[in-house]
Parts: sequence; structure tokens; C-alpha cells
Amino acid sequence: MQHLLSLKDYSKEQIEQILILAKDLKANPDKYADALKGKSVVTLFEKPSLRTRVTLDIGINRLGGHAVYLDSQNGAMGNRETVQDFAANLSRWSDAIVARVYEHQTLVEMTKYAQVPVINSLCNLYHPCQALADFMTIAEHHEDLSKVHLAYVGDGNNVTNSLLLAGAILGSTVTAVCPRGHNVDAQILKEAEALAAVSGARVRVTDNLDEVEGIDVLYTDTWVSMGDETPLEQVKEIFMPYQINQAMLDKTGAKQVLHCQPAHREWEITSEVMDGPASFILDQAENRMHVQNAVLLTLINRDIHS
Repeated sequence: MQHLLSLKDYSKEQIEQILILAKDLKANPDKYADALKGKSVVTLFEKPSLRTRVTLDIGINRLGGHAVYLDSQNGAMGNRETVQDFAANLSRWSDAIVARVYEHQTLVEMTKYAQVPVINSLCNLYHPCQALADFMTIAEHHEDLSKVHLAYVGDGNNVTNSLLLAGAILGSTVTAVCPRGHNVDAQILKEAEALAAVSGARVRVTDNLDEVEGIDVLYTDTWVSMGDETPLEQVKEIFMPYQINQAMLDKTGAKQVLHCQPAHREWEITSEVMDGPASFILDQAENRMHVQNAVLLTLINRDIHS
């Protein structure tokens, strides 16, 4: 049995197979209409969600499966009952558990006791399904991911961590441009660098925007992560130079812009860019559903690629 907590646990071939399957799911939905027939997937949310919740619910339905939504009205997992009991009970009824949680350790604990695949749909350290959808979107416009240079601009967070890992495994060039004091996780950067040494990828981190030129894809996220109560006004002075706007597109040469949303327009990205011809943000959002379905099929129906 295999889980998906972080992309670092997956090989280049495994990720490529998920992306190939996701593209086929998108192009030929009728082919997979009964792929999860008779299967039930628990989608567990400690955090609010629009894209993750809707894409899972509708996506599983499109595969003929049944999604069971559980929110956190009873508090975070481990309060009302232990994570061990949560996982053990859900394993008796469901075929997979997809969890959006505050702490990565919750997922690690869950995998110890779950008898079904556990999929990370967001935690404080990683957002693997998002990164898969991002690289699927990029791959729709670039045949060779090893020739793609992706620059993430803004706050170093779980999305940045996963982009570095995905790019390192797939052989891409990924540059994270983050203000000082808002960098990516140091240990995850080391892991990405080690993976890049194997694949031939290039991953680097800088705070200098002048170093970012000759870019294919620009990417940003909110400056304040979900659950952080810091007002945007308070960090505006630090982050405003990192805003994705038309001037940054012109300077870097980027032809494609991504944002995992929710977006704060005129803060980390301007409406001119978000609604402009370089924006592939809605494609990116749609591809969350196809990638998540590909992950579910891969982990539940282990023979899907054969």
C-alpha cells in the first residue's frame, strides 16, 4: 500500500505516470466513468477549502465513486478522539482517506494506523496535489519539462516546498524568490537539492528579483498563509516588490502565470495579469480535479497503469 504525503517519496517515473493518467482523464472522461464504482473516499478537512473540496467531490463522482465529506466542527483531529482511532475506523469503511490538515505530523500518524491509502490535500509543509496540478498545467504547454524554468515569487510556504520537490524530481529548473525571513523550509530545500543532483534539475533560492530573467513560468501565492492572522497591510512593505504585474512579466520574459488561489487581487498579483493572456490560473484550478483523480486511481486501483 502506498500513500501520498509528499512528492519526495515518488520517483520521476511514478510522477510522470500520474501526469499522463491525469491528461487522459481530462481528454477522455467517459473512459473512466466507472473507474471507482463501488468505492468510497473520505475527504477530511481541518481547514476551509473551495478548490480542494469541490474538485474532490465532483471528481470522485465523475469516476463513479462516492465522496464522504468530514469537516472539523468537532475540532482538530486528536481532540475528540485520537488520530489512531480516526484512521482505524475510517479504514473499515472507506477505500482511501484524503486529508487537509494543519500539521504534517497528523498525516504521518494517520498512515501508521490506516489500512487504506492516505493522501495529503494540504498541510503546513506540503501541498503535493497542487504541485502535480501545476506541472500538469505547465506540461500542457511545454513538451519537455526539463527545459522549463519556473520562478515562484513571494512567501516560502507549503506550495513552494512542493514545487521545489516536484521540479527537482522531474528535472526542471525552479527558482524560489522570497524576501529575507520568509524563505522556504531549509530541510526541504536540502532534500530538493539532493533530488536535483540525481535528475539534473536546478533548484535555487534567492531574495534578489534582479536574478530572475529568462523565465518560462511565474508563480505566486498569498503572502499570508491560511490560519495566519497577520493583516496583509502589515506585510505589504516587505512583499509589494514581489508582486506579479505586467512589468515583472516584461522583465522576466515569462509567458505563463500560475497562482494556486485564493488570490488577493492587487496584492500578490494584479488583475491585469490574473485576467490577461498569460494567465493559466483557471486551467491550473481545473487540473486539480484531474490530478487528484489520477492519484486516487493510482493508489486505489494499483493496476490502472498496466
